[in-house]
Order: sequence, then C-alpha cells, then structure tokens
Amino acid sequence: MKNGKFRVSAVQYRLQTIDSFDAFAAQSTHYVRAAQEFGADFVLFPEFFTTQLLSIGDGTGRALPIGRLPEFTDRYRELFAGLARETGMHIIAGTHVIERGGKLYNTAHLFMPDGRVFEQPKLHLTPTEVKEWNLAPGEDLKVFETDHGTIALLTCYDIEFPEIVRMAKARGADVIFCPSCTDDRHGFFRVRYTSHARAVENQVYVVLTGTVGSLPTVDFMRLNYGQAAIITPNDIPFPPRGILAEGEIGEDMVITADLDLRLLEEVRESGSVTTWRDRRTDLYPDWR
Repeated sequence: MKNGKFRVSAVQYRLQTIDSFDAFAAQSTHYVRAAQEFGADFVLFPEFFTTQLLSIGDGTGRALPIGRLPEFTDRYRELFAGLARETGMHIIAGTHVIERGGKLYNTAHLFMPDGRVFEQPKLHLTPTEVKEWNLAPGEDLKVFETDHGTIALLTCYDIEFPEIVRMAKARGADVIFCPSCTDDRHGFFRVRYTSHARAVENQVYVVLTGTVGSLPTVDFMRLNYGQAAIITPNDIPFPPRGILAEGEIGEDMVITADLDLRLLEEVRESGSVTTWRDRRTDLYPDWR
C-alpha cells in the first residue's frame, strides 16, 4: 500500500454524433477538467466511448466501420497523455480499439501523470465483439503500480468472471477499474451485480462506469444503458449497500468519491467476514 486515501471520478460519457476528432477531444477534455475540479487522482471513462469517432462518417452519410477506429489511435493517445501530464491525474481513458499484428483488440488504456501509457486488452469477449466486429481477446492479465497503490483494468464482461478478479487481487490489486458499455438493462445489471460480487469476494474496490446516449448511425452502439458506481465490500466501515457513489441512469455526469485502502486492510484482517483470508485453497485453486 502506498498513499492510503485518494479520490476517484467516473464519467458517464454521453455518446452523440460528432463531425470531427476535435469535437471528441473537446468533450473528453470537458470531463477531465470536471474531475480535476473535484480534486480527483483518477478518472475513469467507459468502454467503447471512442466509437463516437465512427460517427464522423465517410462523407456519404454512413458511419465508419469498426476497422477504421485504429486510425485514430495516435491522436487518442496524444490527447489523453497530454491531459494526464497537464492535470497530474491518472486517466483510465476507457477502451479504444487498436490494431496489432493484423488483429483488432478492445484495449483499456492507463495514462500516467509522468507520461507513461499502459494497456490492458479485454480478456473475455462477448459474442457481438467476436462475430460482428471480429475482435481478438487479450492473452495476459496485468496489474499496475501507481502512487496510490496497485490497480487492475478489467473491462465490462471481464468482471463477470470470478477467477480473473481473484488473480488480480492475488497480484496485489486493491482497486479494479471497470470501463463498461451495455445497451440494455439485462447487460447493465449483469455487470453491476457481478461488480458487487467481486468486491465482496475479494474485499476490493470496484470503480465502474458505462456509456450513455446514442450513436444512431453506428451499428451495435445505437442504444446505451449506463450508470457509474464506486463499489465497496459490504462491511461496517463502508455503506451498507456497498456504494460510495452512483450516478443517475442515462445522465451525462461525473461521480466522485474517496477510497481508503486502510479500510480494506481492516476488513480483511478483522471484518464481519474475511472472505479473502478464508478462501479454501485446499478445495479449489489459489489463483496467485
């Protein structure tokens, strides 16, 4: 553990049709500035929020296909690297589709205040990502050391798999940042409920957010049902519902709360339940 207490913001990013990268940059910068005004150390954007760039279109009234999204990667990285350096914040700039070795990856990006950039490709892909967008899954789980402790970036569907979050905790992660994108209540609540389960199982914080708004011309991004939440274990030092903050469903907004890693240590050692310490590794594997 490094600095025990720090502040996180999560952006409910409103997707809307735009006509240029500059419009995307202006909207993204607005949210970063808002988080900066709240004194945030971390700000989280949603999964697939850069699909907004596809709505710029090809000049004939049609949106760009998903395979064109990597063309914006250099400008995306330059934008958020600059904002992270300027504000001194850690920016988890949602996910962006990148191309490596002829394959497309839905990749979460962590922009550090010192200019470093880290990537975590999504590990578990939904049927739409595989069949409609031909995306490839990541092959390795990473954790990231920051001035405020160890974190992991697990995207949307990833949080629905207990094993991968247990691996992240075993490698030292105290906070899971989960950028998400869901188009209806079924998908949203799958991600929301499992985020609470992962927080209880591993006695970690989960910072979750999703896209709101719509992209009428972009296939599979026409509808978005999202809400940000900053989720805790369910024990005495935390709110009874395990929610430090949550947004209004479907609204364009930023939520903010303080995380205290010392409270995690307290409940792991002497909480009402000690789920991390009490795991039965004699009956099932330890994912360390």
